Amino acid sequence: MGKTAYNPATMNTPFGIFSNAALAGPGQLYFISGQVAVDAEGNLVGQGDIRAQTRQVLENIKAALEAVNGTMDDVASVTVFVMNMGDLAAIHEVRAEYWQSNYPASTLVQVSGLTHPEYLIEINAIAIVP
Repeated sequence: MGKTAYNPATMNTPFGIFSNAALAGPGQLYFISGQVAVDAEGNLVGQGDIRAQTRQVLENIKAALEAVNGTMDDVASVTVFVMNMGDLAAIHEVRAEYWQSNYPASTLVQVSGLTHPEYLIEINAIAIVP
C-alpha cells in the first residue's frame, strides 16, 4: 500500500468514509479521471439509484487500479461530485464496502450538472501504486 491515513487529534474527526489527510509514497502517482456510472459497454448503471451508481463508479475506479496491479487501498485522494447533497449517507454506505480503514482523503462538491442528465455522481481518484 502506498499511503497512510492521518486524522490528528487536533483536527475534527471525519464523519464518514474518508480521512483528513493521506501521506503517500513510495510508489508512482496514478491519476484516475472522473468516473461515472457506466459499464464497459457504456450503458448507464443504476438510473435514479445513487447506491447503484456509486457502486458502479467505484467498480470502475477499482478496474483502473487493477490494470496497474493496484487496489482500492492505494487510493490516497478522491474528489466526489454529486447532484444532490442529500445522497451523502447513501454514498458513504457504499464507500464502506470499498474502504474499511485507512480511508483516502476526500473532497465532496455538489454540482448543478454532470456530462449526462441521468448521472448522479462522478468520482476521480489519485492513487499511489507500487
